[in-house]
Amino acid sequence: MNLESVIMLAISALTTVYLVYALLRPEKF
Repeated sequence: MNLESVIMLAISALTTVYLVYALLRPEKF
């Protein structure tokens, strides 16, 4: 597992968490 795939995995995970948080708490956006 190289560094590039780890970075892409982290970015996709953070994006997913952010989208779920935005859906659960729409009053903050």
